[in-house]
Amino acid sequence: MPEPFDTRYDMTEAIAPAGGGGGGGGAVDPAASGPQGLKDRPRRLTLPWRKEPGRRLGGPAAPTGRGLWSDAWHDLRRNPVFIVSALIILFLVLIAIWPQLIASGNPYHGDLARAQDGPAPGHPFGYDLQGRDVYTRTVYGARASISVGICATLGAALLGSALGGLAGYFGGWWDALLSRIADVFFGIPILLGGLVFLSVVTSGSVWPVVGFIVLLGWPQISRIARGSVVTVKEHDYVQAARALGASSGRTLLRHIAPNAVAPVIVVATIALGTYISLEATLSFLGVGLKPPTVSWGIDISSAATQIRNAPHMLLWPAGALSITVLAFIMLGDAVRDALDPKLR
Repeated sequence: MPEPFDTRYDMTEAIAPAGGGGGGGGAVDPAASGPQGLKDRPRRLTLPWRKEPGRRLGGPAAPTGRGLWSDAWHDLRRNPVFIVSALIILFLVLIAIWPQLIASGNPYHGDLARAQDGPAPGHPFGYDLQGRDVYTRTVYGARASISVGICATLGAALLGSALGGLAGYFGGWWDALLSRIADVFFGIPILLGGLVFLSVVTSGSVWPVVGFIVLLGWPQISRIARGSVVTVKEHDYVQAARALGASSGRTLLRHIAPNAVAPVIVVATIALGTYISLEATLSFLGVGLKPPTVSWGIDISSAATQIRNAPHMLLWPAGALSITVLAFIMLGDAVRDALDPKLR
């Protein structure tokens, strides 16, 4: 298709021909500058400026704006702390799902003749009190600990975000009621509450531990979500949505939640490592996970009495627990730095 063009004459170039008009130089001849004079001159076709994406008409290229999440991802990709912690967590999640990738033994098989023996060929971490391979149990122990941490974090984040968001948005008696309930749970020492709550539970699976952590973990996230929603709901775009007749549910889900969720993600990421260490502590005290479940806390508890005779029994599960908790805390710090606009 031919290019559109402007056929208007450029009158600044309609000057008299050289030598015309009797003398003189450069005087404009009205007769020559009229349509008849322009008829003998080539037309100057002026093409309009093509509008390109990201470019203003007749101006330089406009900068492409990025949102909060794009800026955060841009910063995280260049943060070595995030990269290292994310790789560690990815590896831990992978072996939690498929421990057979790096451990071919049976974590329940024991040989009493090798009880408390040190490292040997094919068994780099040695044996425990019942002659079980410490390396295999350390690898399989990641499944229970990470499962408890992830499930408890998701449960506490969803429950706390929902209750805190509703309290911050509606306010009034609803806010006062949920705040007082959260204060009651805040007043319960988490370790003492675990001893009381889990001591009456006979099941040794992960779900009672997850339920207890969610029960005492949601108030912290609820307060963060409430404060974030109270701040966001005063913005102009939220007021505009209300003025246009948007329902409360639509306003919360479409306008407030996407802009108030960043602090919740930061707190939940850091809390995940705390929940893993809490599970290990409760299992160490005998009220968390129970045998035959393979857990780092259970192995640390059984090795604590033999720390002088066989320190390798305690070293490897405790080291794996420490690295896991540290990785999640480092990840949370990196996410916090990326999502906090004040640090930009």
